Amino acid sequence: MRTLVLPLKGEYFDAIKAGIKPEEFRAATPYWRRRLDGQSFDQIELTRGYPKRGDDARRLVLPWKGYRLTTIVHPHFGADPVEVFAIDVSR
Repeated sequence: MRTLVLPLKGEYFDAIKAGIKPEEFRAATPYWRRRLDGQSFDQIELTRGYPKRGDDARRLVLPWKGYRLTTIVHPHFGADPVEVFAIDVSR
């Protein structure tokens, strides 16, 4: 089973777990293009930081629903619009 693991900052992990944040963003850099373009996953594992093995409270495993390319303005990426992979993390 192929799993995409994404470590997240606490605020983003908590928002996804609460169902408030339906997408997780990654800049469309060559690194993320290699990791996502043309790849297929069975599930996505979101972690709150880098938890110890067995710390299930800081892990969230969801089915893989894909991603879309979009352009956003977000404080995390700076003041200018940036192309991102919007990974579907909705429940």
